[in-house]
Amino acid sequence: MIIAQQKRKENIAEYLLYMWQVEDIIRAYRLDIDLIEANIISRLPVDEQKKAEAKDWYESLIKMMQLEQVKEKGHLQINKNVLIRLRDLHAMLMASPKYPQYGAQFYQALPYIVELRAKSNQEEKADELETCFNALYGILLLRLQGKEISEETSKAVQQISYFIGLLAAYYKKDEEKPLFGDDEQ
Repeated sequence: MIIAQQKRKENIAEYLLYMWQVEDIIRAYRLDIDLIEANIISRLPVDEQKKAEAKDWYESLIKMMQLEQVKEKGHLQINKNVLIRLRDLHAMLMASPKYPQYGAQFYQALPYIVELRAKSNQEEKADELETCFNALYGILLLRLQGKEISEETSKAVQQISYFIGLLAAYYKKDEEKPLFGDDEQ
C-alpha cells in the first residue's frame, strides 16, 4: 500500500506494473488474508498502525478481486482504469502537433510492439499500450525468476521501456497541470 501510493505519485507505469504484481501475489496466497498477513504484512518494517492499514488494503483488494471475478487471471477495474487513462493520454499526445517527439518514440517502439503482439497467445489481442505493459511485466517476472533474457528481447524491452517512460512522464505533467485544454480533447 505504501509503495503503491508512492509509485502512483512518481511513475504511473511503475504503479501499474506494481499493482499487477500485487494481484499475482494475492493469487499466489489463494486470496487468503491470513497467509498474506503472515508472509507479507508481518514483515513490513512499519509500526502496527501501518500494518493494520496494509491489512485493510489487501483485504479490500481481495474483495474486489472476488467481486470482479479476477481470482485466477485478469486485472482489477481500478488497474484497467489506469490503462484507460493512459490510452486516452496516448491518443491525445499522438494527435497533437505539440508533441512530435512522443509520436517519434512511439513509432520507434511500434515494430517491437507489433512483433510481441503477434507472438502473444492471448485469446483477446491487446492494444499497443497493453502489449507494452504485458511485455514489461513479463520481463519483470523473468528477472525475478532469474531467467535469461535474449539480446533481441532486451533490445525490444529497452525501446518499449523508453516509450512507456515518456508516456509516464507526460502523465505526471498532465496530472500536475493539464497538457490539453477542453478544445484539444
